[in-house]
Amino acid sequence: MEKTPITAEQMRHYDSYTINQIGIPSLVLMERAALAVRDEILNAFPLYLDHVVVVAGSGNNGGDGLDVARLLHIAGVKVTILNVGNPDHASTEHQVQEKICQYYQIPEKTDLSALKQASLIVDAMFGIGIDRPVTGAYADAIATINESDALVVAVDMPSGINTDTGAIMGTAVKADATVTFAFNKVGLTKADGAKYAGRIVIADDMGTYAVDD
Repeated sequence: MEKTPITAEQMRHYDSYTINQIGIPSLVLMERAALAVRDEILNAFPLYLDHVVVVAGSGNNGGDGLDVARLLHIAGVKVTILNVGNPDHASTEHQVQEKICQYYQIPEKTDLSALKQASLIVDAMFGIGIDRPVTGAYADAIATINESDALVVAVDMPSGINTDTGAIMGTAVKADATVTFAFNKVGLTKADGAKYAGRIVIADDMGTYAVDD
């Protein structure tokens, strides 16, 4: 049975409960999320694996993206990481994933021209927490992603879409598919969010399932 979509605050509450009360570490949750994204990419888009570019922000959504990059790399897919944002603001989990990617020698770039080589783009810049208009390097990255001919898979939310309202926060990624975690999000079901999400796949403890368009 499909669960009722939730807000960003509700999702933060569930994450906090899982980490602090149940005792499942945040890095374990990140790995489970990344595995779901990897599986969706490998199973749903096998014709787009020539060169995957993971666009990673500096927060935990970017950490999810780095985790996805490593899992795809291990699966034999050619992967490049495009880092966007300020590395000095990287979350603890992001720093852990960054170190692992460096161990695996996955190429990392900061130049948006890396997107020109992509057959599939993983959007991992912003998750559920965006609360202000997108500007600067992030806005430039979104514009370049939207201009690309590559297929786009968003991690949790298309970057720039408000989790609660579905509104575009200045600019937003137009995804072909969005893999969101635990529950569908209200912002993926209404306003521009419903248009920009593409095919919605919900990854929960029972596996993954798609929401009908």
